[in-house]
Amino acid sequence: MSLDPVEINAGAWYLRSPRHDDRVDDRPAVAASARDPEIRRWRNRPDPAAPNFDAVVTAHVADRIDGWARGTRCAWAVAEPTTGEMLGEVTLEQVDLAHGTAEVRCWTLPAARGRGLARAAVGAVVRFGFGGLGLHRVTYHHAEPNHASAALAAALGFVHEGRMREAWEVDGARVDVLVLGRLHTDPAPRDAR
Repeated sequence: MSLDPVEINAGAWYLRSPRHDDRVDDRPAVAASARDPEIRRWRNRPDPAAPNFDAVVTAHVADRIDGWARGTRCAWAVAEPTTGEMLGEVTLEQVDLAHGTAEVRCWTLPAARGRGLARAAVGAVVRFGFGGLGLHRVTYHHAEPNHASAALAAALGFVHEGRMREAWEVDGARVDVLVLGRLHTDPAPRDAR
């Protein structure tokens, strides 16, 4: 089932479908995310040293755009509202409308960190998932040592549900991944509404 891209006003941030056209090109921001050591530490990113790096970045943006049409991923570029500059990304992955489930993922470029971007954007996307898509459950995974992700999940009312032992490699070592979830029936955190 195809989904139409949805724009979301998330307070100080504007969420829109990722683009690479004659007016807006998000490929430089995606490339910057792949070069950022902190994002690379926690997320699987394209290798900037690869000879086909530009093609991989273009394919990443195209895949985010096509995810809406496939009905399997909803992706948003988190943008500065006056310039449209992409500062981060939030996605609902593995969208399954029949079962009412999805997984939320995000990243934020260094210049936008510490300004509440991830919290506002992920909170808005989770609310859209429950309201606009009719999801019953949204999950969130993070490596146990990722304290920023743990704080984000706690602030948005995600509940610890489990642990995948040594599931990801971080800094050359296997680490546990925590599994958290929110149900549409869970109360929203007071300051995230």
